[in-house]
Amino acid sequence: MSTQVHPNLTEAQVREISEARDEPDWLLETRLDALAALDDLDMPDVIRTPGRDWTNLRDLDYETIVDPENQAEEKDWVGDEDVTVLPIHEAVEDHEALVKEHFGAVVDPQRNYLTALSTALFTTGTVIHVPEGVDAEDVKIRTTMNSRSLFNYTLVVAEESSSATILERQSTGDDLEGERYYSGIVEATAGENAHVQYGALQNLSEETYNFQVKRGHAETYGTVNWIEGNIGSRLTKTNVETRLVGDGSESKIVGAFFGHNDQHFDLASKVWHEAEHTTADLVTRGVLDDSARSVYEGVQDVGRDAWDTNSYQRENTLMLSDESEADASPKLIINNHDTEASHSATVGQVDAEDMFYMTSRSIPRQQAKNMLVEGFFVPVMEEVAVDELREDLEDMIAARLRE
Repeated sequence: MSTQVHPNLTEAQVREISEARDEPDWLLETRLDALAALDDLDMPDVIRTPGRDWTNLRDLDYETIVDPENQAEEKDWVGDEDVTVLPIHEAVEDHEALVKEHFGAVVDPQRNYLTALSTALFTTGTVIHVPEGVDAEDVKIRTTMNSRSLFNYTLVVAEESSSATILERQSTGDDLEGERYYSGIVEATAGENAHVQYGALQNLSEETYNFQVKRGHAETYGTVNWIEGNIGSRLTKTNVETRLVGDGSESKIVGAFFGHNDQHFDLASKVWHEAEHTTADLVTRGVLDDSARSVYEGVQDVGRDAWDTNSYQRENTLMLSDESEADASPKLIINNHDTEASHSATVGQVDAEDMFYMTSRSIPRQQAKNMLVEGFFVPVMEEVAVDELREDLEDMIAARLRE
């Protein structure tokens, strides 16, 4: 299906982005192929019921908020001594063979309209390469968007028997008013017996439309874990995914969100079990206030050859307002009998008995509600293995409760 939402994009603009960064021919061709594919690509999949798309991506004014020639940001990197942490274009220059091998190998550049748009237009990003046997426990990326739109790309490659813990923070500067568009793609590969843990904390302005795809491949005995906190943005559409392609591979996807005003979060967690003895755990908790809305889709896909699979999924949403709305669609797709799997999703309001118990003991009603919200997040916080990310997320939740 053709989706022409930004008819003014031109090949000249894409060539200018590439030439300004002195990119090799193969990367320019990847950009141009993505641009050419736009006319034939549809928007990302969203949950649909008769007569309704749960998230509407088609009616955004992309022509106004996407400005390919005006992308600005501040980016800070912190990396361990034995690990390569470079801006994407420095990495292309210094480690071209590595980038060429892995770019687009995990996330198809033409997966949908918005990934192709990101591939054609990205101007910033990070490459993290962890050599064999190296442990990197303190890699940090901080991105501040200072323009109407920004397209960001991150590549993580962890070689055999290595490990990496990566913390990414995303925010917007205060010097620009009006609607914005942020796009981020993360590709992560964990080699044999390697461990990648990627935590992202999104606190973009509430005038920002946010589209992100994070996808990992875990080889034999490899692990790819994701932690995602969503506090900011006006509308967020994210996919966090892992393919367990090697025997004994594992993945945990942990998510937390807190929406208020008219924020809309569309969050998808997906794992594909493709080999034997694989394990996955998907855990998401969120809170909604005012007229905020959440949409959650969780998919556990167990392949025919994925013998001795363990796969679990839990999603819980707490409603603080009668005007807020939450929908959840957990799914199990099981293609062999040697599987232990479960999935669940719940939506509910603050327990009236808990509230009565606390207020009857002289705790003010607002303070009691805040304490119950913080307590609701405890089970998912306990799953966040990165102390700094957990503390930052707790601080942001506390700040949201004080608003």
